[in-house]
Parts: sequence; structure tokens; C-alpha cells
Amino acid sequence: MEERRMEEKNRNSIHKVYINARKTAVLSGVRDVLSFDAAEVYLETEQGILLIRGDELHVNRLSLEKGEIDIDGRIDSFAYSEVDDTKKKAASFLGRLFQ
Repeated sequence: MEERRMEEKNRNSIHKVYINARKTAVLSGVRDVLSFDAAEVYLETEQGILLIRGDELHVNRLSLEKGEIDIDGRIDSFAYSEVDDTKKKAASFLGRLFQ
């Protein structure tokens, strides 16, 4: 029983990106939507923080339980950054501040 849960968790944590003609994107492995508007969609994924930039971006479907999101609009760029790097920088700054 426990093995099956771990397998399901691992299957849901795979991060995949499908882009069709720079007009639609389907992503899996999404943990959270940090913010979005017509020009940017800022996501936390299994592979780090993802910033999607474009024009007239719309979030058509969002399922955080499944870790999936569908985005339409003109997609100009995808940029990843590491989640751990952000946490380490914040921790080291606070550590230096209170020494």
C-alpha cells in the first residue's frame, strides 16, 4: 500500500512542458502558482521556479492536486531558477543580519 502511494507521488512529481506553436503550453509537475497576469505567469515546479513571459497569457486550466496547468497566449520565454538558491540567499542574509 505504501509503495503504491510513493509511486503515485513520483508520477505526479514529474515535470513536463509541452508547447504548441508558442500559443499554448501544457505543464505538469506544478506545485503552486505564485502569480500571473497577461504578461507573466510565475510558477513553482518540481524543477524550480518557472517564469513564463508573453502577451495575452491566460490560465485556462489549473489543477494543483494533479500538478497540471494549461496556458494560452503568445509565449515569448521560459526561464527557470532554483528554489533552493532563493532560500539559501535569504537564510544567509538573515544569518549575517543577526550575528
